[in-house]
Amino acid sequence: MATKMKLRLAIPKGRMHDGVVGLLQGAGIRLSDTARGYRPHISLPDCEVKVLKPQNIVEMLQMGSRDLGFSGADWVSELDGRLEELQDTRLDPVRLVAAAPVELLEEGGLLPERPLVVASEYERLTRSWIRTREIDASFVHSYGATEVFPPEDADLIVDNTATGSTLVANGLHIVDQLMESSTRLYASPEALRDSGRRQAIEDFVLLVRSVLEARSRVMVEVNVLPDRLESVLGVLPCMREPTVSPLAGGAGFAVKAAVPSLELPAVIPVLKSRGGTDLVVTRLAQIVP
Repeated sequence: MATKMKLRLAIPKGRMHDGVVGLLQGAGIRLSDTARGYRPHISLPDCEVKVLKPQNIVEMLQMGSRDLGFSGADWVSELDGRLEELQDTRLDPVRLVAAAPVELLEEGGLLPERPLVVASEYERLTRSWIRTREIDASFVHSYGATEVFPPEDADLIVDNTATGSTLVANGLHIVDQLMESSTRLYASPEALRDSGRRQAIEDFVLLVRSVLEARSRVMVEVNVLPDRLESVLGVLPCMREPTVSPLAGGAGFAVKAAVPSLELPAVIPVLKSRGGTDLVVTRLAQIVP
């Protein structure tokens, strides 16, 4: 009998690591350290995991030595990765921006029309931006801590930022945005062409999506008298239809629905005004549509 091949998963080291591990934990998938630090044990059957830099994950998926992995959309774009994006986790959102010292900028926040030096870890995206903006500039490859290059070693930088606070702390002003990025789940095209691996990948995606869906909703439970039921149902957002159960003794109904978290502040007062009582809101672990 042929040995069943394990699904080869890659998770990122660095700033994206904790978010991905938390997402997996939400799906009931546990990682535990081993003597080989970059190869933790994973509780998911028929799966092996390796911890790699986000850039390397893109490369390994492209080569086919990994089946699926989490990486940033910025690195997929930078490395021109021809991968299949399976899910945007919306974790670790950042913007890839061009930033320069305020002192360099001319009136209106414009870059001066003279030869400039741009430092970045993102060579492909930066050179493309230079061409698109028709800037007279040369490129310097940085290897981390890009924000410290100006003003002595570069005129401006292209780097990712979550809040912009690091840029501000280094006296830099954002002059342009190249793209938005976040942690996303990608698959190797080669793995998707294999029917066995494809099914394992689809099962994995289902687990990840169930956690992300649950994080965006809460379960709302509310009691209502029979004559107010339709009024309550009319304002209760849900995935499909709410669950309605009779209360003991014919006292009314218990209504339950998974409500988008962002709508909760508006929904609760309206439910109360339409006769809803005994409202209970609980957080969800997973939702599988």
